[in-house]
Amino acid sequence: MTVSVDLDNRPSLAFYLSVGLVAGSIIALQIGIMRVFSVGSWAHFGSLVVSLAMFGFGLTSAVMCVGKGWFERHWQGAVKGALLAFGPLMVVCNLAAQQVPFNAIFLISDPMQKWRLLANFVLYFLPFLAGALYLGVVFLKAKKTFSRVYFADLVGSGLCGLSVLLAMYFFKPDDLIMAPLLLWLAGGILWFFALGDRRGIAAIVGVAILSAVVHYAAPPLLDIPKLAVSDYKGVSYARKFPDAVRTYERASPFGYLEVYSSSYLHFAPGQSDNAAFNVKKMPANAYLGLYIDSEGPAGIIKDLPADETPYFRYLPMFYPYLLKKDPKTFVVQFGGGISTAVALKSGSSHVTVAEGNPALLTAFREDKGLRDFTGDVLRNPKVTVVDFDGRLYVAGTKNRYDIIDLSLADSAGLSSPGGFSIVEKYSYTREAMTAYMRALTPGGILSVTMWNKEEPPKSVLKLYATMVAAARDVAKDQEDGKDVAQKFYVVSSYLSTATVLYKRDGFTPAEIAQLNTHTKAMSFDEIYYPGFKVDEAALPQILSDYRDQFFFEGDATDPTGPSEKEPNDKPPPGMTGGAPTEVKADVKPDGPPPAPIVPATVLGRLAWHFLIDGGWQQKVADEYVFDTRILTNHQPYFAAYIKVGDLLKFTDRLELVQDEWGYLLLWATLGIATIFALTLVLFPVVFGWRTIFSRYPGKAGTMLYFLCLGLGYIIVEVGMISHFILALSNATVSASVLITGMLVFSGCGSFFSERFLDRSRTFMPKVFLAIFLILTLYAFTIDYALDWIGTLPYALRIVLCLLLLLPPSFLMGFPMPTAMTTLGRLGKDHMFLWAWGINGCFSVIGAALVPIVATSCGLPAVVLVGAIAYLVALPAFFSVLMPLDKGRPAAA
Repeated sequence: MTVSVDLDNRPSLAFYLSVGLVAGSIIALQIGIMRVFSVGSWAHFGSLVVSLAMFGFGLTSAVMCVGKGWFERHWQGAVKGALLAFGPLMVVCNLAAQQVPFNAIFLISDPMQKWRLLANFVLYFLPFLAGALYLGVVFLKAKKTFSRVYFADLVGSGLCGLSVLLAMYFFKPDDLIMAPLLLWLAGGILWFFALGDRRGIAAIVGVAILSAVVHYAAPPLLDIPKLAVSDYKGVSYARKFPDAVRTYERASPFGYLEVYSSSYLHFAPGQSDNAAFNVKKMPANAYLGLYIDSEGPAGIIKDLPADETPYFRYLPMFYPYLLKKDPKTFVVQFGGGISTAVALKSGSSHVTVAEGNPALLTAFREDKGLRDFTGDVLRNPKVTVVDFDGRLYVAGTKNRYDIIDLSLADSAGLSSPGGFSIVEKYSYTREAMTAYMRALTPGGILSVTMWNKEEPPKSVLKLYATMVAAARDVAKDQEDGKDVAQKFYVVSSYLSTATVLYKRDGFTPAEIAQLNTHTKAMSFDEIYYPGFKVDEAALPQILSDYRDQFFFEGDATDPTGPSEKEPNDKPPPGMTGGAPTEVKADVKPDGPPPAPIVPATVLGRLAWHFLIDGGWQQKVADEYVFDTRILTNHQPYFAAYIKVGDLLKFTDRLELVQDEWGYLLLWATLGIATIFALTLVLFPVVFGWRTIFSRYPGKAGTMLYFLCLGLGYIIVEVGMISHFILALSNATVSASVLITGMLVFSGCGSFFSERFLDRSRTFMPKVFLAIFLILTLYAFTIDYALDWIGTLPYALRIVLCLLLLLPPSFLMGFPMPTAMTTLGRLGKDHMFLWAWGINGCFSVIGAALVPIVATSCGLPAVVLVGAIAYLVALPAFFSVLMPLDKGRPAAA
């Protein structure tokens, strides 16, 4: 028997707990979907799908606004139906989505991929729609005490988000859906308990058991995957090797770690081809493949015997050991341990190695198989382990090192196929490079090796510019009187790796000669060294050729072919208008043929010439087809290479920039989100302009107010996630901590806001100003605090990050419930529902806007945009306070 419940007058504790748990299950489902996409496909697609949660709130709001009367009469049935559907939809839609996987690489060439992506959107949208309907009806029935219900919603969401972080230790990604399912079950039981509905309790328990059975039993019975991993993710290749064996597996918030052994794994990053001809005994089965969230492999190298260690000489990270004997070495990131092994086998007297991923350190310290394979490298008496990011360690330590090595750390993703996500690379920023350089001994060498697989070159040009800028910063501080031109030596291997050496007191002629001899022996390309000469006259042609690769619209190169212009037909570098460019070379008539001209190599040499001698920005960066801005802590991205002014030019030639689809998809999402948001927001107004909203003054101001809240809150939340990676070193943990902290503290603010409701006209302007000032302060200063926090024990880092979130988050909890409760008390019921939808829809726009603003203007600009949104909401708040126009008849 169901009891009558008045949600506006002291509902039971079970009701509030139910709201918190069901709202928490929605957040948990969002995090779960992101994990599924991170492991199975590419992370940014998970973020896009999660945006559907907010669209679910927007659509629910629009429908409820128009059909308010029906929902008020049948609210218990609507809640019951939504609750009973939510759990099964989670499981069934997730399983169904795995059966229609899409491949980002073929989004342009295969029309079916677009439909597969749409199918994923629709399938994941359905459970969010059910969850949004539950919350929407509850908010409608408790509109006069909205601040308390909103408190339960936010706090429950935040704490449940943290519980999902813990659940990642117990559930593998393909079973993580169980976490939101259990939260939903607990919330549903409490709801029916609050209503005294025993049949409802029995029904939801039965549905939950059936959902769990479907998740675990259906895949083996139907021979379908629970989590479909793209064929183009690294681990898919390893699994197909005939002799592949998974030797290690562990799930945690720091990633899903897998280690495979196979005779087919030959991971020699940047190794010279000459090794095959000169090394007497090449190591056999020397590597294991390490995969994190299916990405990789990162090579785990075997503890090689002495007769096989000459192999290391042919790796690019060996360069600094040519000049330094018995060095004291610092390895910025442990990864799979190759750099540490090279340092030990090359005679380092001591090696300090840093690693910010606790799961990796646990694997290498505790797994017997890995310990035996690597010679228990982390317990080597010559090795000291730092369990946080190396860039933070060197910035704070007084120790100085003869060699600092940053080889292929965090850069494997730069060569991954498919659309790249926008990922922060703080180890390569100007601030990080400056810290490395300052931590060198007077004759110390910084060695940076990264993947150089892009043609045209992109990431390496950013690296070059960043390191020169950092070197100039250090030179100003040290005042050693030595030109930075003397401090660099650069080599590359075409479509493989690039290595930059920086020596604090400059390279001597003898050292340069020694390095050049080694470079020739390795058949690497010399890109720069002190005294290196380059022909500036080649620059205009190189820049023109690279631009023509993408935007060439000249005559057809085949004179017998069609004469019409085809924008996507491009000449190769060195070709313009179908005619080959003449290359001048000093060649004797009877001499050998000239070496082939490789445009990427020539551009690299020209880049260093202008970086050292001046003119880089005007002559190269401004004219180059891609963006080459330096990396900073405010813009730490090896991504977003397409210049904003060229975005529209690429719309009909997307197949040429596959590695930028992640970035382009953000712009597409922003456009689509804006269209859908405006449609959903304006639908109730257009539908009921005269019948519903005629008595509601201040409609435009109210819309602006909730628009600002939706944009402001999500922009600050998502923007701060990127900031907090500075201290927490992991996007998943950072997101979970941010979501937990902001929602819980905002929930507390919502609870306290009720005390100031009667004087909101004078109190709320102070709140908005305080939010604006705090966020503005955080935009420019929070990085300093996070850098210090990042050097502390991990649990303490989380606590201090949460404390940083407390002041702004608590105040950001006031505006929404204050306005919503005011609308409810003024009798603006339709506007109450409409405002809730506006907030949700523009949250989607804000989420898509953040990475675009971050890559274009920097992370401080993101937080400033959020601050400005709250400032704009201040005058709009007074539109919310306008009473009903009693001169017009009420809407039915």
